[in-house]
Amino acid sequence: MSESASFWTFLKRHKGAFAAFIIAAILVAAWAVYVFWWFTENAQSTGLVPSSLGLWTMGNLVNFIIFSILWELLLVGIPVAIAGIGAWMWWRRLPIEERTGYHLGKGSRRAGGSGGASGVLFIAFAIKVFVDGNWNVPISAYSVNYVVGSMITILAWVAVIIGIPVAIGLTWWASRKMKAV
Repeated sequence: MSESASFWTFLKRHKGAFAAFIIAAILVAAWAVYVFWWFTENAQSTGLVPSSLGLWTMGNLVNFIIFSILWELLLVGIPVAIAGIGAWMWWRRLPIEERTGYHLGKGSRRAGGSGGASGVLFIAFAIKVFVDGNWNVPISAYSVNYVVGSMITILAWVAVIIGIPVAIGLTWWASRKMKAV
């Protein structure tokens, strides 16, 4: 049985569960957007962040990101995890012959994702701003030269932090290969 035929067979047998999954995914996406909107309004009214973006400091930005992640995890992530456990339990109740006959999800082994470089650069920029003493300075007051200079400094840090171990490793590897020849 081909993988696509197996998928359509699965859908035919379990169309109710598939419909419930689609509806749940749409509701979760809408709920996540609403929670973020709710948090943004409350963050301004409680004074967590200024209502004018021009007055935000790096401290405001970091606090906003951390608290929004925590509220999303609490109000969206936990219910989704509980629903995922329920879906896994449903899957485990299917007869083993049926589960192994589908061959779902075995198509590609390619890893995806961005690698997290932008997140690492943001954290490095936040550390640089803190070290420079600009933590409570409004972000709108940063000059372009300051931001570009900070990014160049961060790239130099990354080159040193990653480059030195890579150079040591390559030297070690090359010396072992030369001895083998």
